[in-house]
Amino acid sequence: MSETDASQPVLERHGARATIRLNRPKHLNRLQADDLEVLLKLFAEVEADPAIRVLVLTGTGRAFSAGYDLNSVAERATSTVEQQSAGSVFEAVVNRLEDIGIPTICRLNGGVYGGSTDLALACDFRIGVDTGEMFMPAARLGLHYYESGIARYVARLGLDNAKRLFLTAEKISAAEMLRIGYLTSVVPAEALDEEVDRLATVLAGNAPIAMRGMKRTIHEIARGKLDEDAADRRHRDSMRGEEIKEGIKAFAEKRPPKF
Repeated sequence: MSETDASQPVLERHGARATIRLNRPKHLNRLQADDLEVLLKLFAEVEADPAIRVLVLTGTGRAFSAGYDLNSVAERATSTVEQQSAGSVFEAVVNRLEDIGIPTICRLNGGVYGGSTDLALACDFRIGVDTGEMFMPAARLGLHYYESGIARYVARLGLDNAKRLFLTAEKISAAEMLRIGYLTSVVPAEALDEEVDRLATVLAGNAPIAMRGMKRTIHEIARGKLDEDAADRRHRDSMRGEEIKEGIKAFAEKRPPKF
């Protein structure tokens, strides 16, 4: 796709897999205000389709995303209400992505910067190319990042790594992203699609109700807000549900389950 084809995020479907692609390659897929509303709509569309079992988020061109458009933020700074609105919408987009019930994979086709580091972190898995890099420039820009984003960094990467990334605003390599747990795996660019396809196929083949429930429980535990009764109900329901019947039968017959 050429740079002149730039547009808002687009949704593509391939069987049980949906892919949302950020699509402004000339500007390193920098997100604009209108893109945020589109992403929220696409997330809702994906969740409303029972045929979709896994979501992949990626970018067009040589970077995943340069984050939210800082020029847009500066323009809105003249109005406190508008500035708060812009920030809260971006936060809502990231939190909405994290709460999507189906498994999510971020296909990091290149560098990831600013707020988009949090967007990728909201996905369940992150597969990146070995030439990738990331940095969170909030301290350099004089920005106190929003609370849920900082909490996500701490929960996913640990206290020391969150401090390092936020307070130093230093750029780190793909190898370091893997070491601190930001990336699930790192591959050469030519192997990126193969690795994403492999993981997406695994996730799409597992029991969707069980995965949705466990994902919710994992997130609640990470946030320190576990609803123990609801988690216990999900466990008990699974023990008498159709998924476990098929899973046990398939295991006994030494074949892939059909959920």
